[in-house]
Amino acid sequence: MSPLRKQLEADLAVRGMSERTREAYVGAVAALARHYGRSPDRIGAEEVQRYLLHLLTERKLAPSSCNVAASAFQFFYRVTLKRSAVEFALPRPKQPQKLPQILAREEIARLFEATENPKHRVMLMTAYGAGLRVSELCHLKLGDIDSSRMMIRIEQGKGAKDRYTLLPERLLAELRRYWLGYRPKHWLFVGERHGAEERPIAVISAQRIYRSAKARAGITKHGGIHALRHAFATHLLEAGVDVPRIQRLMGHGHIGSTLRYFHLAERHLAATPSPLELLGRTDIERL
Repeated sequence: MSPLRKQLEADLAVRGMSERTREAYVGAVAALARHYGRSPDRIGAEEVQRYLLHLLTERKLAPSSCNVAASAFQFFYRVTLKRSAVEFALPRPKQPQKLPQILAREEIARLFEATENPKHRVMLMTAYGAGLRVSELCHLKLGDIDSSRMMIRIEQGKGAKDRYTLLPERLLAELRRYWLGYRPKHWLFVGERHGAEERPIAVISAQRIYRSAKARAGITKHGGIHALRHAFATHLLEAGVDVPRIQRLMGHGHIGSTLRYFHLAERHLAATPSPLELLGRTDIERL
């Protein structure tokens, strides 16, 4: 590993970046170096901008992927190389604002019923029942399950923040049955073993488990395992839970991230009358 890469990884770690963000940033800078065939500290601002345009127009990467690359380059040049921010005006392609497709409660139930593997089923139930990000799900430890308070502790979630979320009674019962069958020692959901060492299940494995279950359940809606987190928030909102409480459970830094679920909640949309229905009525108060 080069000294420059070690420095970048150290800079990311000391600023509390998540593991996934660190991997994405290091990978983006490494790809930039491979593209030009030289060390990234010898690549100028105009070349970086041309490379971003190459990613967007020639490789046709998603705008979100280009935004990640742009953020990675900004961090690398401004923090690791300590160059002026004025020197780098990296273009940010606008990301289309698309609403996720929300799984209905009936689809969630079918998903669980279609998952015969007990470990896989309880993983999916935990993701939905507690509203977890996939990285949070994969890094749960036995000690994070607080049955006395009926809560799950999320250690160092997004933004390097700890929080607590729900531990439903049904989920606790499933987790206890799972523990009796599998006996994990440290990580709740164990992945590969290296000798006597346990490692948490990989994010890509959790995504694969979800997609397989979705296919068996005959669910055609788009999206990966994060759809369970979207469904958690939307279903809580439809059940009448207030937005600030959902914000805390989700670990959102800004309430605007939680308010987007108003656009997805069926109860709020279905209760809104169309103005077409109001034509000719005299008993409607002015809104």
